[in-house]
Amino acid sequence: MTSRKFWTENRPELFDKYMGGAGAAAALLREEVSARTDPLSPENAVVLAVGPLTALYPMASKTVAAFKSPLTGDYGESHAGGRSATAIRMAGYGAIVIRGASRSPVYIAIHEDKVYFRDARALWGMRSSYTVGRVIREAEPGAGVRAIMRIGRAGERLVRYATVITETYRHFGRLGLGAVFGSKKLKALVISGKKSIKVEKPQEYRRVYREIYEAAVKSKLMRKYHDIGTAVNIVPLTRIKALPSLNLKQATLQGIEEVSGEALAERHLAKRVACAHCPVACIHLAALREPYPDEPYFYKTTFVSYDYELIYSLGAMLGVTSTRGLLKLIEAVEALGLDAISTGVALAWATEALEKGVVVASETIAQLKWGDWASYLKAIEYIADQPSQFYKTLAKGVAQAAREYGGEEYALHYAGCEIPGYHTGPAAHIGYAIGARHSHLDSAGYSLDQKILAASQQPPSPQELVDKLVEEECWRQVLSSLVVCYFARGIYTPETTAKALKPLGTAVDSAALRELGQEVYKLKYRLKLELGFNPDSLKIPKRALETPTPLGKISESYFKEAITYFKHKLSKMMA
Repeated sequence: MTSRKFWTENRPELFDKYMGGAGAAAALLREEVSARTDPLSPENAVVLAVGPLTALYPMASKTVAAFKSPLTGDYGESHAGGRSATAIRMAGYGAIVIRGASRSPVYIAIHEDKVYFRDARALWGMRSSYTVGRVIREAEPGAGVRAIMRIGRAGERLVRYATVITETYRHFGRLGLGAVFGSKKLKALVISGKKSIKVEKPQEYRRVYREIYEAAVKSKLMRKYHDIGTAVNIVPLTRIKALPSLNLKQATLQGIEEVSGEALAERHLAKRVACAHCPVACIHLAALREPYPDEPYFYKTTFVSYDYELIYSLGAMLGVTSTRGLLKLIEAVEALGLDAISTGVALAWATEALEKGVVVASETIAQLKWGDWASYLKAIEYIADQPSQFYKTLAKGVAQAAREYGGEEYALHYAGCEIPGYHTGPAAHIGYAIGARHSHLDSAGYSLDQKILAASQQPPSPQELVDKLVEEECWRQVLSSLVVCYFARGIYTPETTAKALKPLGTAVDSAALRELGQEVYKLKYRLKLELGFNPDSLKIPKRALETPTPLGKISESYFKEAITYFKHKLSKMMA
């Protein structure tokens, strides 16, 4: 970006070894960055990668982004759906690497073998990411096969948990990719292509495609994602008292059923949207209808995408049970380009810090109070605009804010990444701690906790638990290298995945796929360690120990024993 030049490279050895996606992205990023790289400097790189199943099979719909995270200071990885993966593949690429930084705002347009650096000064500073998308849609060709990835004002202002929005309702959400775009003065990336992909055995490919498609459309789990979406989790997690609420002072919230998946679907669902090459359509859009000021009988209708994590972070964590209030908060983070989880957790910490006198009202400006969504709406704007030193600090994440102001005992994060919305038991929290991205999606520990609860069993030993979590995370590296949506993990078993690759010319068995998963896992952790991550720093937030889970209170000694064993296991894997 510094010299506004581009070139293409053929890297078959990389894609032969890692398939694509997460494996290829991590390998390419490792060539670009080091422990000395400032995440917001021109030396940081962004890698976007797709996989061999992209644009060929159902639910192989994700793009993987790899970068050095400005939130945690080490390895950052984020996944997004929409049309981004298909557009990259149809333009003829397996990966895109963005280096350097522009002197003035630009957006990059990639139309197959042509790359343009467009002047984006007129787009820089626009309040809404929606508007930016509309302008670029009018300016660039490729409608129908085109992806538009852009940042909002939060990315421009280098909020460490800013997102990159793609196709309005999908995001590279966690770990601050939007801030990396902003540091490069990169407002947007547009990509389109109409190339075709040849398969070696078309008849066998069609047969396997039909098998996977049928499994998807007939699956009860996929039906659940289609009908209600992940927001279906609100009611069961409330029932077992596993929904983090009011900064995890409690694990349930009175009235949260008003914004459950069922309630939103029944009263406010406007339509469902699917990612490219996905028959499920798990993206749910609510209609937010509001009157224009001083204009009777004139209304503005905005479609707002909601899911479980947004209801958790901007609803339960802040005590917001008003449907209108919740949708307004979601719309605000979408327009500004903020990660909803980090935003909600940061504001929940700020609310408790204000309650306890750690910060004062003159610093928060907005009078933050549980359930007061109008105040939180102002605070979200302040995170992006940073009108005071307090918000400049809060824009760096809850870990940094607690270090500077105090209140670390109720700052909910792992290695600087704000916690996801599952307080189900030890597996969830240990999974957040040891996962390469500190995400609930790394190993789905919450699912393991719920299986233990359903079977009325005691949690396994810390060693057994870590083994299960690492095994699951290794398999997910296969899915994220191919790249397959994690919602489809029950369909893309090792055997089915091997069967899907065969007509494409890749003959592997399930054992070879599992070995690939271990190699990608080790690569990511090796890079994470090289970039400065220290496993000795892993600790559970004190608040997570205080609030009971459905499996009882988490034992700090159990957690520490698990981390000690994980460090030993990791050392052996790396040897």
